[in-house]
Amino acid sequence: MPADGTPDRQAADANQEVWDVITKTLTALTVCALFAQAALAQAPGELGYEDVSVMPGGVEGERIQRMIDLVNAGDLDGAQAFYDATFTEELRAALPVEYFLEALESFSRSSGGVDFHSVRTYTPPREETVVIVQDRNFKSWRAISFMFDEEEDGLISSIRLNAARTPSNVDEPTLTEAEALAEMEEMLDRVCANDTFSGTVLVAKGDDVLLTRACGEATKRWHVPNNIDTKFNLGSMNKMVTATSIAQLVERGLLSFDEPISEHVDETWLPREMTEKITVHHLLTHTSGLGSYFNEAYDKSSRKLFRAVDDYKPLVVGDTLAFEPGADNQYSNTGMLLLGVVIESVTGEDYFDYVRANIYGPVGMADSDSYDMDCPVENLAMGYFHTPTCAGGWTNNLYEHVIRGGPAGGGFSTVGDLHRFARALLTGKLVSDEMLETLWTDHTGVGYGYGFGVSETPVGKVVGHGGGFVGINGNLDIFVEGGYVAAVLANYDGAGSPVDSRIGALLQRVR
Repeated sequence: MPADGTPDRQAADANQEVWDVITKTLTALTVCALFAQAALAQAPGELGYEDVSVMPGGVEGERIQRMIDLVNAGDLDGAQAFYDATFTEELRAALPVEYFLEALESFSRSSGGVDFHSVRTYTPPREETVVIVQDRNFKSWRAISFMFDEEEDGLISSIRLNAARTPSNVDEPTLTEAEALAEMEEMLDRVCANDTFSGTVLVAKGDDVLLTRACGEATKRWHVPNNIDTKFNLGSMNKMVTATSIAQLVERGLLSFDEPISEHVDETWLPREMTEKITVHHLLTHTSGLGSYFNEAYDKSSRKLFRAVDDYKPLVVGDTLAFEPGADNQYSNTGMLLLGVVIESVTGEDYFDYVRANIYGPVGMADSDSYDMDCPVENLAMGYFHTPTCAGGWTNNLYEHVIRGGPAGGGFSTVGDLHRFARALLTGKLVSDEMLETLWTDHTGVGYGYGFGVSETPVGKVVGHGGGFVGINGNLDIFVEGGYVAAVLANYDGAGSPVDSRIGALLQRVR
């Protein structure tokens, strides 16, 4: 979702801040962690909205205030009654009550509560009522968007919880670097103390590390604390590594962005009539029309089956195109997986061997890899998510994720290694400046380049990627002109993106 509450295809995989409670499954929410920086960007003078700090009157105002009260109290019994009494039959059919309650509880816990600020109106006008609130944990702006059915006594027909841009009636002052870092420290003190965040944070400018923080536990079984060198699951952040590997092969003349993948992906994967239409460019930009291998077949399979790239083949066979390649945009884990097939075809090497030799090794990313999760790995964080199933309210994600990550995501790294990766890109150690420009160009108009989210902000271009799954969430933001790098990794689902978004918002105010 864009930060003002407008639907956006890319945000469907983005940003655990963006609690879209009309989504039918929480899995979709949990997988979503990519484009936080794209969602929050807005050029100066292009607001297109106005905020008025007056709560609406009548039934609408009563229901808006009730929703805010439920979030602040984390009142699930009250939320059940609110759902039954104020949601239309159509919304209740699309949004089962258990999903609404779990999304509300997650938002309540993550935000620490919210305070009403304004109602936002747009030019041109929109049908929905967008209420702007500020959360208490991160001091970030959120949008709660309602649609009220006038023919059914103002019952709620749609409700969304999103990140939001700064209100038009708030003047956020510029900051010195020291002031911004102090605000980051204050936020981290708060969210670490109340256990909203478990993970690591690094903020740097150039090669100089300005801030680091580690808190929470890598494993709750043995109460082992996270430290700054703890390895965390990256989720979809691996897509940056896969895209950079493809770029290297293009620079070496072994591949082109415009060639069809039929040259490398044989018919044991997909029919040739499909692969002849799909180019490398389409896979890199999520415009192939392919979907995700996290499908019903995956849900019914043993996680132990998926270690090598070829092991995913049964999850891809039979996939169909949602649209003709290049005609639209749909986030596709299958597309990124097939880039791993392309890399293996072009190089004759195992995907993981190629990445170690050409990305991790040259950069000095000694704590990054796609580990077999049934083998002991030192200083590696287990992922956790809230659930009533286990005593203490936490469940680990061992049986939710693949046994080993791959081209589309699921590898591990540290915030220090992510900083090394960012610096290696910026200093030309992995690809040329010209190729970097290609990687970091918005090729689709929705804030996505080749394997990187791309955002134009008041302080210049910000690129990177997020990642998330059940029990994990992280982000890397690279401020191309300003030289800042922010890396956040968490072993709670949804916990990293709001930290990263707040850090990014503070860095955009530094002058």
